[in-house]
Amino acid sequence: MPSEPVIAQPVSRRTIRLIAITGIVVAVIVVVSGVAVRAVGARDLRAWTSEQTLPTVNLVQPKAASSGSTLDLPSRLEAFSRAPIFARVSGYLKSWDVDIGGQVKAGQLLAVIESPELDQQLIQARADLATAQANAALAATTAKRWQALLGTDSVAKQDVDDRTGDYAAKKAVVAAAQANVERLVATKGFERIIAPFDGTVTSRDTDIGALINAGSGGVGQELFTVSDVKQLRVYVQVPQNYAPIVQVGTVATLSVPEYPGQHFTARVIASANAVNASSGTTLVQLLVDNSNGKLMPGGFASLQFKLPVQADAVRIPASALVFDARGLRVATVDANNHVAFKTVTISRDFGDAVEIGSGLTAADRVIDTPPDGLIDGDSVKVAAAAATSKAAKNG
Repeated sequence: MPSEPVIAQPVSRRTIRLIAITGIVVAVIVVVSGVAVRAVGARDLRAWTSEQTLPTVNLVQPKAASSGSTLDLPSRLEAFSRAPIFARVSGYLKSWDVDIGGQVKAGQLLAVIESPELDQQLIQARADLATAQANAALAATTAKRWQALLGTDSVAKQDVDDRTGDYAAKKAVVAAAQANVERLVATKGFERIIAPFDGTVTSRDTDIGALINAGSGGVGQELFTVSDVKQLRVYVQVPQNYAPIVQVGTVATLSVPEYPGQHFTARVIASANAVNASSGTTLVQLLVDNSNGKLMPGGFASLQFKLPVQADAVRIPASALVFDARGLRVATVDANNHVAFKTVTISRDFGDAVEIGSGLTAADRVIDTPPDGLIDGDSVKVAAAAATSKAAKNG
């Protein structure tokens, strides 16, 4: 059977009013929420923009030196005693007994020189002495006879004085001839070349049959060199600013290329106490024991001095330094993240790092590689603090 038609009920005015009010409230809430979101976004944008205008810097903490640095210097080794041997007589080398590297004692024979000309000079000198002695003997006899005749008044006193004076002159000639013979005998003794002290023969520049000229320098040649190598002298040029630290008694570590990894102990025994104007260094002498014979005189050596720790010195990266018209400075950051420049002095340069002698403390916060254009009082953003703040927001 057919259904009955549904009759729609009319909506009351109260319901319509309620719906309208609800719509208005919703619209107001949407508008207010939009305005609030835009205000917060604008505030965040302003804060972000302000934050982006601040330069971000990385900080480094100055480190106090826990131990003193080392001073590495090139040096040279020399024998404790070195005697170049030259000939005192001319001739030909008859023989030599010790070659290079040989150990010798004081007075030991090194070589013999044959000097025939000197032999002939000695023969002639002895003959001259014999002649002078004979003349003196005759003059003595004559003087005595004339003095005896003086008592008889048969000769003049002047003649007696002449004979007596002649005898005195002949005696002087004998003394001169005797001295000449002794001189030649002493010179002939130099035909035997001997070692002046205990040591090692470090050079031999002659051979049998070689012509030998007496003298040194441009006249004669060096025949042998005897060196005392049980101890070696070490000579090093120390820069002027380190000279007050390297005093007599200071101990250094020595190394040589032929023994890599091995170290020897050297001790300062003398200083020139004067600065070379051309190099700005002072000459220092050290002594190193060489009883084992490992070290060789004339060789190169590297010396290391342990420098004392400077109480107020701190070390920072070299990239933190700023050099401009105001001099050498370092940019620091205070507790309020404001820039403060400090004038510093460098005591030692290690290449990638420098040791600051004055102007900085271990408590300072130093900017590493400061941006261009920073001036005192500028505000900066510390990179570590920014990262921490960002991590906190993300968390």
